[in-house]
Amino acid sequence: MKIENDAEGKPAAEQPAPERGRRRLPAVVLPLLGIAAVLALATALILGRSSSPSLPAGAHSQSSPRFAGETVAPRVPAPGFGRLHDYLGEPVELGAYRGKAVFVTFLYTHCPDVCPLIAAELHNALARMTPAERRQEQVIAVSVDPKRDTRAAVAEFVAAHAMAGKMKYLIGDAHELAEVWEAWNVGSERDSVNPEFVAHSALVYGIAASGRLTTIYPANFKPEQIVSDLPKLLRD
Repeated sequence: MKIENDAEGKPAAEQPAPERGRRRLPAVVLPLLGIAAVLALATALILGRSSSPSLPAGAHSQSSPRFAGETVAPRVPAPGFGRLHDYLGEPVELGAYRGKAVFVTFLYTHCPDVCPLIAAELHNALARMTPAERRQEQVIAVSVDPKRDTRAAVAEFVAAHAMAGKMKYLIGDAHELAEVWEAWNVGSERDSVNPEFVAHSALVYGIAASGRLTTIYPANFKPEQIVSDLPKLLRD
């Protein structure tokens, strides 16, 4: 699928058929609806006809017995975050986390299904790590909805998913975000049927301590995959 414009009219990169938001589910009922089933459907929509999503610098994904996630070949340097800052107003540079494993994903606060579930599973992954392991990792989310991902909206989203202090959620204006989407080969556009929703790529990217993009995880990843791959990413 060709993403022609982002949420504010900026060009974005070509992506596989993205997940599109559907009707909202009650917050109390959502965790009981079978997280794995919802995420499996989202992954099928995101990956579309291809099992190999578009990745930065022309890299591709492949299975490897070494990692629980798909591995990236070649292991290219992970793109940065340009001029983005987190919702607390602090600039975030990927290079500052060299020596740690970093898990990056792209979300938006008004997402009715996949984004909250990805955030929940990342929380579950962190909960399975030891304190020493948590000190060696960082979770970073990047907005795909510059208009509505305000500081207040992000603060509420992060708190609702018990990720305050555990996840850097980066925001910016449409131009700043579009540059990052392009570097990561991520698409973002308004749903043509339901404009309140954003169609976007929904992967989790694993970055090794060396700063190289090393693994990817689909929307229906298991927390155990992140936990299992953490020490391997730290050794890379």
